[in-house]
Amino acid sequence: MNETYQLIIIGGGPAGLSAGLYASRSKLDTLLIEKAGLGGQILNAEMVENYPGFPQGISGSELGALIAQQATKYGLPTAFAEVQGIEIKDEKIVITSEGQYRAKAVIIAAGSEHSKLGVPGEEEFLGRGVSYCAMCDGAFFRDQVIAVVGGGNVAINDALFLTRFATKVMVIHRRDQLRATKVLQDRAFANPKIEFVWDSVVNSITGDKQVREVKLRNVKTGKGSSVEVSGVFVAVGLRPNTDYLRNLLTLDEVGFIPVNGQMETEVPGIYAAGDIRAGSIRQVVSAAGDGATAAITAERFISSV
Repeated sequence: MNETYQLIIIGGGPAGLSAGLYASRSKLDTLLIEKAGLGGQILNAEMVENYPGFPQGISGSELGALIAQQATKYGLPTAFAEVQGIEIKDEKIVITSEGQYRAKAVIIAAGSEHSKLGVPGEEEFLGRGVSYCAMCDGAFFRDQVIAVVGGGNVAINDALFLTRFATKVMVIHRRDQLRATKVLQDRAFANPKIEFVWDSVVNSITGDKQVREVKLRNVKTGKGSSVEVSGVFVAVGLRPNTDYLRNLLTLDEVGFIPVNGQMETEVPGIYAAGDIRAGSIRQVVSAAGDGATAAITAERFISSV
């Protein structure tokens, strides 16, 4: 397979889909490449309350489906494959698990994946008590005690959601205050099922056939402790999907892609949008704006070459 397009978009989350919407409406010959399903990380959100136009809120899965429906309305084709590299010759060559595609311009909007704790037991008990998706796995822990690791918006949203099933949700955070927005903090502090373990990090996760215990270390005192839980939901941030770009683009210290205000990278004709770019606020509304900006900038570039 060696198909040629004017524009290739990598990633089917809100940024990629918004870029696809703008590109397809502009009649650019465009291909969107996604390795899983259209919608991105938003599909894991129980409720999105801050996206304009939905004053009562909307589930992440529903919003993701609506964005995908609108993006493909104008004939945007999609290929399901994992991108493995990009080469620059006369054109941009996007190398995937299903073959190669060529284009004059590429928008990288592949988003991020969940960061891991990197502690003993995390990999061993994946699917047996360790999870990165509360929406996916929360119902398996009905009437049990579980832990959420993290203190940002995702962690607190997860903790609030998990109180629907668990008898107790223990939020383990390495600091003495949360990073989540004030409205989420207020909800969490008011929920009698949520208990906070401050200034603590996970040292290991142990169990038998299932998670049974989390061993902790207080970062201020160095004292060790343990809590008995049946599940551990990890929500300690996101890592950008940019490993395959290290020989092509300069990345920041975490791996995000630096861009200017027009979503341009250092390589002409290559753009980055959404959570994958450096400085992103990682919100659906900003990702959509990034995608639109990248598509408009890419259209101008394509018209000029």
